[in-house]
Amino acid sequence: MAAPTYRSVPDMLLSRVAASPGKVAFQYPGGSGWAQATWAEFGERVRAVSCGLRALGLADEERCAILSGTRYEWIVADLGIMCGGGATTTIYPSNTPDECAFIITDSNTRFVFAENDDQVAKLVQKRGELPQVKQVITFDGKAGHDGWVISLADLEAKGRAQHTAQPEAYERIARAVRKDSLATLIYTSGTTGRPKGVELTHDCWVYEAEGIDGLGILGADDVQLLWLPLAHSFGKVLEAAQLRLGFQTTVDGRVDKLVENLGAVKPTFVAAVPRIFEKVYNKVIGQAKTQGGLKYGIFKWAFEVGRKVSAQKQQGAAVGPVLGLQNAIADKLVFTKLKDRFGGRLRFFISGSAPLSREMAEFFHAADILILEGYGLTETSAASFVNLPSHCRFGTVGPPLPGTEVKIAKEDGEILIKGRGVMRGYHGLPEATAETLDKDGWLHTGDIGEYRDGFLKITDRKKDLIKTSGGKYVAPQALEGKLKALCPYISQVLVHGNNRNFCSALVTLDEEAMRPWARDSGVSSASYAELSGHPKVRELIQPFFTQLNSQLASYESVKRFAILPADLTLEAGELTPSQKVKRKVVETKYKALLDGFYAGNVAEV
Repeated sequence: MAAPTYRSVPDMLLSRVAASPGKVAFQYPGGSGWAQATWAEFGERVRAVSCGLRALGLADEERCAILSGTRYEWIVADLGIMCGGGATTTIYPSNTPDECAFIITDSNTRFVFAENDDQVAKLVQKRGELPQVKQVITFDGKAGHDGWVISLADLEAKGRAQHTAQPEAYERIARAVRKDSLATLIYTSGTTGRPKGVELTHDCWVYEAEGIDGLGILGADDVQLLWLPLAHSFGKVLEAAQLRLGFQTTVDGRVDKLVENLGAVKPTFVAAVPRIFEKVYNKVIGQAKTQGGLKYGIFKWAFEVGRKVSAQKQQGAAVGPVLGLQNAIADKLVFTKLKDRFGGRLRFFISGSAPLSREMAEFFHAADILILEGYGLTETSAASFVNLPSHCRFGTVGPPLPGTEVKIAKEDGEILIKGRGVMRGYHGLPEATAETLDKDGWLHTGDIGEYRDGFLKITDRKKDLIKTSGGKYVAPQALEGKLKALCPYISQVLVHGNNRNFCSALVTLDEEAMRPWARDSGVSSASYAELSGHPKVRELIQPFFTQLNSQLASYESVKRFAILPADLTLEAGELTPSQKVKRKVVETKYKALLDGFYAGNVAEV
């Protein structure tokens, strides 16, 4: 029997609640441990929020913003908004008051859910600029400000009373939502320029859920740990997939609790961004080196064996008995300890939002930890391509989801995507929409790639490609990924060189990875800034650039580098919420330093 299709996200929710009322849907922090909610309990809270918003005057497709970190109440509010016929505007909790005001005003948002008093304060500061906002609803903050701010509990109480008075209204409104109705408005953080509101319809999310279901890699018995920002499309697509498939999700957006939660929750799959894998890699390598002697020797031997096994598996070849025995020993001595950190029953990670280097994927695969890299944009509702456990090729982002079409532009290699997951357009920006979405429905991604044998490979961002003054093209992301895989002491790296006569780089240090080295080198009391300028640190990093350059053509090798005096941060505006470096911001900030690399140099061939 064919899997059912749905008209909208509310349609998916109502069907899931009816099919699995007593099954645990969510787990989330509560008291000193975890609280749980069944699908029926979740559905009741969604209904209360939905009816409460309608009682406050919410109209069809009116926008309601959520200004909060990832948490259970975020999902309750989001589904409540959509089941009430409204559309969700997502705002990162890291956004400034000015940025919040811009998004709320540009989207014409009428109601705002704010996580706590800190987030409410941003709105109160800008209240005079937000006349269209009727009500602020806070999850944890205090009600007040002449009734402008109410609690989530107050909204839900209002909703329950509304439902008692009009018991048929909730389902009638929810079922009436059309597939082409606006569901979500996500403002792209971008690496430059003014953010654009991406309009995603209900059918976008329904398609994503159907496409993920069609891959056959997830099922009702899976357990997810969800920590990604729900203000980002990568987090949102997992919410849609859960409604269709019915798996249990533990929700906790506290990144500092991620490793601890992996051990406690024991998930079967987790979605993450490359920066998380890079941090784990740095920590694992750093700890192994600190142990030194025999233990470090065993560690290196184990990974050498693991890489041989990985290579055999990638080629579809059988692992011979001798290598198999060696791998079993390596697994017992080294790999099992690493897998136990992730809970012990993890089937795979899904990586997205930024490029994952092949070297990083192969390192974890050597330890029998599979990372399935995927690809998509906010403009394509996040998931457009993903590798599969049975159909995986490292260095690519996998085959397309069922129903997604792809082609490569002949003139410049740009990736073009077409399908139900593609956005309706940019909110209030018809010219920008026309530049990105052509008349035949093809979305121009801005990424350069190759599509061969059913697998897509991303080679770089169209706008990020470096063209040296000698006319040679260099893909900086590829070099950055290789360097991070080679050097466990690096946190971030930016390769620079557009219109220059050679490539250079700015790097920052991974403070946690540097501590053991600093202790062994007699500089344990040095601050980050002092370490960044220490001659010994430069001597530590230089060989990794030498190793990188040995793998590169002369024109793409990195001739000069500098260690920055502070790591790049989201708060300083140097990173996007998905941990991608804002190139233009960083290059502008350190312009004098970069210019100094090239002073007095003549062009090199």
